[in-house]
Amino acid sequence: MILAEDEASLYLQATTRAVWAPKGQTPVTRVHPGREMTHFYGVLNLQTGQEIARCADALNAGATAAYLKEILAAIPDQPILLLGDRGPCHSGPPLRELLAANPRLETLALPVASPDLNPQEHVWKAARQAALHNHAIPHRAGLTERFEGYLNCSVFPSSLLDHYGFNPISPMFK
Repeated sequence: MILAEDEASLYLQATTRAVWAPKGQTPVTRVHPGREMTHFYGVLNLQTGQEIARCADALNAGATAAYLKEILAAIPDQPILLLGDRGPCHSGPPLRELLAANPRLETLALPVASPDLNPQEHVWKAARQAALHNHAIPHRAGLTERFEGYLNCSVFPSSLLDHYGFNPISPMFK
């Protein structure tokens, strides 16, 4: 199974997009003054488009290892190739221990400064557009629930495997 992984942070502040309003009556968007945030880990199954996203208190090697343990439990008895960026939370003793204890999990770091190659980045963008733009949710918990619900209930097709010729040859690996 080939998965793409990434992290994102969610602020209560609304992002604005074009909206319809009567001429001369520009809508007012209230912005929360704080910088509190909720972190998310997400993996995209590149073959099915299924997303597995979870909230996290922090983005560090320990939290990443804990999240990957959840992924291993959710996908038992199947080899996993995990594509991801080279962020600081992807290295450290907790991850080295996890990888050593789980040989069915292999990681492949994408090139530096190439978010366009990571399909999970496109998932974050779609989720932000669907769940965060022009929102009027006053509490971070409600916004977090809306964002996570959208991620885990939607399918996000990716053309990465088609682009690199994997899908035509994938039956050979079954």
